[in-house]
Amino acid sequence: MSFDEEWSTARATAAANVSMRLNHVPADPGGGGGTAGGDLELNQDHIGAIGTEAYKLHSRLQTDGKHAATATGEAAGALTKESFASGAALLKLNTTWESQVKTLVAACANISNGLNYSLKSHAREEQQLHADFTSSAIDKYLK
Repeated sequence: MSFDEEWSTARATAAANVSMRLNHVPADPGGGGGTAGGDLELNQDHIGAIGTEAYKLHSRLQTDGKHAATATGEAAGALTKESFASGAALLKLNTTWESQVKTLVAACANISNGLNYSLKSHAREEQQLHADFTSSAIDKYLK
């Protein structure tokens, strides 16, 4: 089987397995207040763990993503010097790889920083709500 035939088969198989599912909260005829899976929940331990993994991946990508750059550059130069067209192709591949690694590093940093911000922001809002309720007249009636 040629590459083109194999590629066409793979694309057809992938297209046949595509489906769409929209997430939604079931309509509540009672007007809300239920806990039927539609409530927003913030689990600080889970979010913290995801942020930690994003930071670890960020750190590893910064070093591991570049470990072959020197050798690849030298190989591309040697091939080009010997008039092989693959030298220019290898150099282009290396440039593309470096660009993609930078994109992934930035994405991991955004995820990690965004989750850290969300956790801190949520904690501040909780403290502010607590302070507002305990200093209000409503607090007297809740005791």
